[in-house]
Parts: sequence; C-alpha cells; structure tokens
Amino acid sequence: MKEWELTTARGVLRWSGTAVMGILNTTPDSFSDGGNWTDHDRAVNHGLALMNQGALLVDVGGESTRPGAEPVPEDEELARVVPVISRLSALGVPTSIDTVKPQVAAAALAAGAWLLNDVSGLRDPAMVRACAAAGAPAVISHMQGEPRTMQQSPHYDDVVNEVSVELQARREQALAAGLPGVLLDPGIGFGKSLGHNLSLLRRLDSLVGLGEPVLVGASRKGMLGQITGELLADRRDPASLAVHLHAARLGAAMVRVHDVAGHVQALKVQAVLESVAA
Repeated sequence: MKEWELTTARGVLRWSGTAVMGILNTTPDSFSDGGNWTDHDRAVNHGLALMNQGALLVDVGGESTRPGAEPVPEDEELARVVPVISRLSALGVPTSIDTVKPQVAAAALAAGAWLLNDVSGLRDPAMVRACAAAGAPAVISHMQGEPRTMQQSPHYDDVVNEVSVELQARREQALAAGLPGVLLDPGIGFGKSLGHNLSLLRRLDSLVGLGEPVLVGASRKGMLGQITGELLADRRDPASLAVHLHAARLGAAMVRVHDVAGHVQALKVQAVLESVAA
C-alpha cells in the first residue's frame, strides 16, 4: 500500500493506503444528519466515537453545503465549530475545519484544527493566507458555482480534464503561497450532474496521477439516491461504501464518510484481498 504523509503545524499525519475522514456536522440543516450534533457535548462525544472507530481525523463543519443551502452568518458558524474543535483538540483528536470563510478557518486553525477543508477550492486569496499563516495544509475541492445554485444546470465540455486542470492550478498557487501540503478533491456533487460524477469516479486515476493525495467524498450524497432509488440519505451507507472502495482501488488516499466503522472494516478487507492478489 502507498504510504502518505501530510505535515501540519500540529504534527505529521501518516497513513497507508486509504484513510478515513469522519464527518461531524454541527449544523441543524445538513442533508443527512442535520440537528444530530448541534449540542456541543454530543458533538464532542461523536467526534471521539469516530476517532475510536478508526478515523484518521474528524472533519468539523458548521455550515451546510448541500444544494440550495443558504449561507450562515460568520458569528453563528464560529459559535458552532470553534468550541467543538477546541475540546476535541484538547482530547487529542486531530480535526479539520470544513468552511469557506477565511475568518472561520483562521479561528478554527488557532483553536486546534490540523487542516482546512474548503469546498470552494481556495478561491478566496484570504483563505490561502489564513492557511499559510497557520502552517496548515488544505483540501482543495472543485465546485462549479456555489451551493445555492450549483446543481441548477452544471455544464462541462470535458469534466475530467476541466476539474483536473483547475485543481492543478489551485494546487500550484497554494504551494507557492507557503501551504505545507494539499489534498485534491474532485468535488462529487458540487456543481455536477450524475453523469459528471460518474465520469470523475471512473477516471479518478487521472486526478491521482497529478501526484498529490486525493480525497473522495460521496457519502450518502444525492447521486447515490439517483442510482439506487433510496430516498433517505442516512440509508445510503452501502452505496457510499461501493463508491469509496472503488475510489480506493483507483488510488484515493482518503475518503470522507459518515459511517466510519463500516468504511474502516471494508477498506481493511479490500487491502488484504489486494495484497493477496499481488
């Protein structure tokens, strides 16, 4: 299995094969588990549970980025995420901050977050400066448009090439600005049709070939409902597993998931099967 290493101001993250990033939404309106972890005590306990189940780190978010989502005021987002990150950090849990706001990113990184997960792809130069100042790496995601409108009529001439070119350009800008490292995320479901998502997943090796660790996050997303007919997001974990195991086979370094325990088990079995086959 390929060995990965990501240097942060908090320490070095090292892993083999495909690691699991656990999702912790402190929002009342996330598409799958909105409202479950708005209480800080419950959120911290859930973060600890995800870590105990085998997550490499816990991704804490305070603003829903589901299609059609409305922005959250900055002070409200800060109140949702900073206390949770601070407490998890004190308990030794590596966290990432899932935000598109530079001020929230800076506060979360100061509170103990190890890296930034920016679904807007570091479009805002202030976000790059916040990461560089904190010595934090970033997940650079691809998103066409913004959450409120991104799924209305996404269009690409060649989705795989366009996503790869844009992520490569943003990677170069981030590293030139002083970020210690990046992960690249094709942005499944962010301004993309089902066909676009499938093309990106089928040709994920093109993105892996850029040389940076690739993160895939398809957990419980709408595309899985389109394929399976399952209307309830929290019942799409089997479909999520199928996508993420496929991504791991094509070289993904990390998957972002709700069901950490299930993914950790499945990835261990897949790794053993692949080692036997080799």
